[in-house]
Amino acid sequence: MNVARRPAALIYAVAVTAYVAAVFHRSSLGVTGVDAADRFHVNAAALATFSVAQLAVYAAMQVPVGVLLDRYGSRRLLLAGAALMVAGQLVFAVATDVRLAVAARVLVGLGDAMTFISVLRIVAFWFPGRRNPLLVQLTGTIGQLGAVLGAVPLVALLHHAGWTPAFLTAAALGATVLLLVLVAVRDTPHAGHPGALAPDLATVRRQLADAWAQPGTRLGLWTHFVTQFSGAVFALLWGYPFLVQGQGFSPTAAAGLLTLMTLVTLACGPVVAHLCARHPFHRSVIVFTITAATAAVWALVLAWPGRAPHGLLVALVVVLAVNGPGSVIGFDYARTSNPVHRIGSATGIVNVGGFVASIVLILAVGVVLDLATPAGADTPPLSAFRWAFAVQYLLWAFGAVQVLRYRNAARRRLAAERAAVPVPA
Repeated sequence: MNVARRPAALIYAVAVTAYVAAVFHRSSLGVTGVDAADRFHVNAAALATFSVAQLAVYAAMQVPVGVLLDRYGSRRLLLAGAALMVAGQLVFAVATDVRLAVAARVLVGLGDAMTFISVLRIVAFWFPGRRNPLLVQLTGTIGQLGAVLGAVPLVALLHHAGWTPAFLTAAALGATVLLLVLVAVRDTPHAGHPGALAPDLATVRRQLADAWAQPGTRLGLWTHFVTQFSGAVFALLWGYPFLVQGQGFSPTAAAGLLTLMTLVTLACGPVVAHLCARHPFHRSVIVFTITAATAAVWALVLAWPGRAPHGLLVALVVVLAVNGPGSVIGFDYARTSNPVHRIGSATGIVNVGGFVASIVLILAVGVVLDLATPAGADTPPLSAFRWAFAVQYLLWAFGAVQVLRYRNAARRRLAAERAAVPVPA
């Protein structure tokens, strides 16, 4: 038994390390946004295109990657993803042209798209179902250590050594992780597993259709949508400028607050996983609680006259930190609604939700900031940030309605399936 557990634990540890590296690459632009604007001489809306390009590719690739994952397995996709992210960071390190920089973020987005759901598939194959909720939540939570690496250490390196050495170091970190995956990761405990067989196009279409037909899959998608975007956008791009330019924080203090956000995420993940495992029929209550708390604290921050007190901003960061674990509930819906052979397709569908919402918000914040910033001003005023972040309430309202809709549909589907099961005589 110990012999069987050891390779599973090792493979999971290396796979999670790959996800930590992916989050690091993904978030490396967020804490360097102000420096990027200076390096490439762009305004807020143009700076948003960097993150939008990265996230748009990530979101657009989720369903294709899910299909590829069911076809080729986790190991190949983790290797391909790591290689693409290394290439993206190398290009970003030397880029001085906006178009080349956007192309670099596209490469990072492509590689990032292949990573998280590949790790989830490893969990599904290597561990028993009863342990899946905790391990899936731990995967999302531990991955946020990458954001810690992308905050204080990367900012310190950037300001000490400069742009190119900082991002060359990021590429070197990615290359190290690629080698670890090559040596240690295997797809399943069984040789000749079904995932190694390449399904034909008709099978691929049927798997996608079956995954989409499950109300639980769509409930997972909208759960991911409504819970993820606020914390993700804050961490990926606009939180750092909001704290530095809008709230008057020093760059080091702002990076420290983003690090606190990640640490709280690490602490909250297991708690959310425990609640989901203990109360599987009340997961939507957790989703609505997280969403309502986030909207309420944002309302206080945006309505506060002048700069918000530091304590209130700490409270904002704490509630935003729970957004990540909350969004992972969407993957638990996908897992419990679909058989293991189409878990890649279902997870890919779910993962689209939050990143589409994040893309919309990143663009909207950039546009509103430019519109609300007086002509000739070097930086957006606090009032501009207030109007920009108010856009979130439209997304929360829309997402909450969809969660309610598909929660009810999933419950009706479950009741019908139970009624169809014959009762033993």
